[in-house]
Amino acid sequence: MSEVKQQQVVPTPSQNILNDKWDVVLSNTIVKTGLGFGVGVLASVLLFKRRAFPVWMGVGFGLGRGYAEGDAIFRSNAGLRTVKA
Repeated sequence: MSEVKQQQVVPTPSQNILNDKWDVVLSNTIVKTGLGFGVGVLASVLLFKRRAFPVWMGVGFGLGRGYAEGDAIFRSNAGLRTVKA
């Protein structure tokens, strides 16, 4: 009987760093959007006689903050290895 060896794909360290950054960005965006939604619903009920615009504004602010922080995470060199020659 011949054994068939399966090749195991091991992600490179750069893929691990990118995956970790994506995890942080997506979870951060979901949390910020949820908080914006909650604040918008609360403002809608308490201040604006149950109108929809505070909810959409809250969601928009949450998505905007998530995008801005995600952009900053991907642009930073934190976590990346640098080699000085």
